[in-house]
Amino acid sequence: MALKPTLYKVDLQLVDTDRDIYQNCKFTLTQHPSETELRMMVRLMVYALNYHEDLQFTKGLSSQDEPDLWQISPSMEVESWIEVGQASAERMRKGVSRSPKVTLYAYGSETPIWWQKAASAFAALPHIQVFKFDHQQVSQLTAMVERKMEMTLTISAGELFVNCAGHDVNLTLERLL
Repeated sequence: MALKPTLYKVDLQLVDTDRDIYQNCKFTLTQHPSETELRMMVRLMVYALNYHEDLQFTKGLSSQDEPDLWQISPSMEVESWIEVGQASAERMRKGVSRSPKVTLYAYGSETPIWWQKAASAFAALPHIQVFKFDHQQVSQLTAMVERKMEMTLTISAGELFVNCAGHDVNLTLERLL
């Protein structure tokens, strides 16, 4: 019998002063059986960083043909392809062929080693951006995980300030490409 995904109810108060977005988002976040809580929370942070009314979580780990998040236009064109983790350049090439905007958000303690090996392959890809979360900072997000999360996330000057379940976490992003 296959394992079922875990569902989380999220009430996200999003304040993005960099893009003048002030939004209350309520949705269900699905954690794939093979996905860690940390990866799921990073996907949530990436959703907030890229918030748009057409931005959607996809099947993610369950699908080889979809990114973790994407923005689909009303005419069903992929406007933004967003991956989380340490994807290969070959995987990102799929996004480059389908979308004019492709972004990867890397995280994890081994990210510097991965990037040292992958940087030249990514540099050869057009219209792609690569960011890295600080491992020490982002690992604190797992303390916030609850089946029902009420979260306030403020983005200002490229930094994320997260408050949830009595925990406060500040996150910074480093642009790699």
